[in-house]
Amino acid sequence: MRFVISTLIAATCMTAGNQTSAQNYPSKPVRVIVPFAAGGGLDIVLRPMLQKVSENLQQQFVLDIRAGANGIIGTEIGAKAPADGYTLIGATTGTITINPHVYAKLPFDPAKDLVPVSNVGATSFVMVVHPSLAVRNVKEFIALAKRRPGEMTYGSPGIGGTNHLAAEYFLQQTGTRLIHVPYKGSQPLIADLIGGHVIMGFDSMMATMPQVRAGRLRAMGVAAAKRSPVAPEVPTLAEAGGPPLIIGSWYGLLAPAGTSRDILTKLHAEISKALANPELRERYQSTGLEPIGNTSDQFAAEIREDTARWGKVARTANVRAE
Repeated sequence: MRFVISTLIAATCMTAGNQTSAQNYPSKPVRVIVPFAAGGGLDIVLRPMLQKVSENLQQQFVLDIRAGANGIIGTEIGAKAPADGYTLIGATTGTITINPHVYAKLPFDPAKDLVPVSNVGATSFVMVVHPSLAVRNVKEFIALAKRRPGEMTYGSPGIGGTNHLAAEYFLQQTGTRLIHVPYKGSQPLIADLIGGHVIMGFDSMMATMPQVRAGRLRAMGVAAAKRSPVAPEVPTLAEAGGPPLIIGSWYGLLAPAGTSRDILTKLHAEISKALANPELRERYQSTGLEPIGNTSDQFAAEIREDTARWGKVARTANVRAE
């Protein structure tokens, strides 16, 4: 009986300590690891949102750029950090739901070593082609690709990335076969698309629409359930005669596994508050990014769904990265 009472007292003290910790959190700067280069999509999405969170909590959220190995290096550092709420990890669809399927072995397990905080925002991919291609819509593109199997090319920012698997998903769903040309990043891909060295590619609205509006690329369709308010003139893939694919990339925050539920809840509340700011929402939406700010559990469900889908695509296409 004495042991039971002691255990209950200890549990009560621990709960009270966690509540106090969450109430006072953060009491020092929070490190946010960005596993890609400065100025990339994840940096662009997280930086203004975290600035709002810093202002609201009166505590710094400092970006720590740890680029390399398709996001693996920085994510590993974050996964192995103390689970005290003072290290967060910027994450994308690729780093969490695709890398486990295209790399033979990762130095961490996203499902066991990380816990979702919130999905900050997501952007749909646009299928673009060189303007010289003699097709008017996705239906005609598919027909041309079937007449020329294995002759046409598509590019991506790298083997095993979201863009690569997006194109493979399209090919699988349409029964077409194109040659993959990988690049070291989105900018070289867009440059070669403009130059006509590759015919087709999938990339974010942020990367593609300025070139489309300048007449350097042609948008065939947006991989979404409905047209984007940023580019209402671009039909969905389904409207353009293609499969009804929903493909894009999300940008979120994770924490080391074991991080207090109270801290996760507080972080979600602050992220939601920041994303409700009209100026920030307009800034995001003007680039084609849809602010989300969902809960840890909701984000976890999204991650599980994406992991299953991209795993199937990677296995079918036999995509392997090194």
